[in-house]
Amino acid sequence: MIKSNIKKQFSCNKDKLWNIITDNTNYSWRSDLSKIEIVDTTHFIEYTKNNFPTYFTITAKENLKEYKFDLENTNIKGKWVGIFKELPNGNIELDFTEEIEVNSFIMKLFAKPYLKSQQKRYMKDLEKELDK
Repeated sequence: MIKSNIKKQFSCNKDKLWNIITDNTNYSWRSDLSKIEIVDTTHFIEYTKNNFPTYFTITAKENLKEYKFDLENTNIKGKWVGIFKELPNGNIELDFTEEIEVNSFIMKLFAKPYLKSQQKRYMKDLEKELDK
């Protein structure tokens, strides 16, 4: 399995942060997506700007603590874990870990750098949305 982790602190309202991350009906702040299709309360599909789908199943959603899901598309299969931690200074630390298996040898070479770049992009997009 290929694993990538990112941690970032935010100084903001924790409810606002949680709602932005977990509200799949509001995805316009994500620069990597064209749309999110909500299937039911635990399943959704994210589409890249090129309309490439990734299927998600929410496996845990504990308000302001953790958000977890399994993910799969034609190239990868894995899981994502998001931990929300309130720090003594009042900031909220996001600790996001993604673990995937890839379907081809070539993809194995590029998977970790790709995950890292996606995580950085997500945090940058999130920061912009919080600043609105």
